[in-house]
Amino acid sequence: MTDLISRLPKIRGAYTANAPMADFTWFRAGGPAEVLFRPADIGDLQDFLKNKPDDVPVTVVGVGSNLLVRDGGVKGVVIRLGAIFGKAHAEEGYRLRAGASALDVSAAHTAAKAGIAGLEFLRGIPGTIGGGLRMNAGAYGGEFKDALIEATAVDGTGEIKVFKPADLGMTYRQTTAPADLIFVEALFQGRAGNYDEIKVQMDEITAKREASQPVKTRTGGSTFKNPDLTMSGGRKAWQLIEAAGCRGLTRGKVMVSDLHCNFLVNLSEAKGNEIEALGEEVRARVKTVTGVDLEWEIKRIGDA
Repeated sequence: MTDLISRLPKIRGAYTANAPMADFTWFRAGGPAEVLFRPADIGDLQDFLKNKPDDVPVTVVGVGSNLLVRDGGVKGVVIRLGAIFGKAHAEEGYRLRAGASALDVSAAHTAAKAGIAGLEFLRGIPGTIGGGLRMNAGAYGGEFKDALIEATAVDGTGEIKVFKPADLGMTYRQTTAPADLIFVEALFQGRAGNYDEIKVQMDEITAKREASQPVKTRTGGSTFKNPDLTMSGGRKAWQLIEAAGCRGLTRGKVMVSDLHCNFLVNLSEAKGNEIEALGEEVRARVKTVTGVDLEWEIKRIGDA
């Protein structure tokens, strides 16, 4: 067992030493977390943050849908919020309150059943509410910033803070939220809707995703952000990747998806570093052929 646990505060949740991060990422790759912490509730999370040693780094992960862990693993403490943080329910005024570990798709279904329209886009985002807040996730014409009323977070000192969208600087696939914030809840505004009509829209999103993306493979979602269209000649990331001849490009056990070339696929037992290396090769080829420098959308953590 790592010596780090002996330096950490007493908690009501659970510590796990050398926890295999590959178990928590959709790529199914990467090294271990030095210590994995699953807080029992928000109070437990606050106590940990208030009392942990200042020199211990903290990393927060969700379901790992947009995450690539390098093979050297993650130093310090990795926090993974459990089911207690994953509840979602409708409120008056066609609002939806959802915990940070709630899956976006589950939140979408909760809203639909309550007759709340305007949140159908959540059905197309493969991740959690917390991750969506951190990166202003979006899909099929909607983004978190479009529906968010406020987000609740715990900062590095254990203090609870509430933010409006303007406080978070939400723009395309990024925010200016301080790195030490751990989001625990979000409140969204929808509008009056009919369940059957909402369900039709959500089913259409599901069908489009399954037809155009390798959703049933070991992948991490969209690999690169779409660039400024004025700088890319109006081309999105996948179009630039295709122009660079990278569709279907394979290196060892990693492949650029044939179905959607802005997705990387772990074909079998690829390492995290191998996946990242193919991504960097794609970036280099796109830069050479098109002059556009693609930016990673997938979050990469850990030591190589």
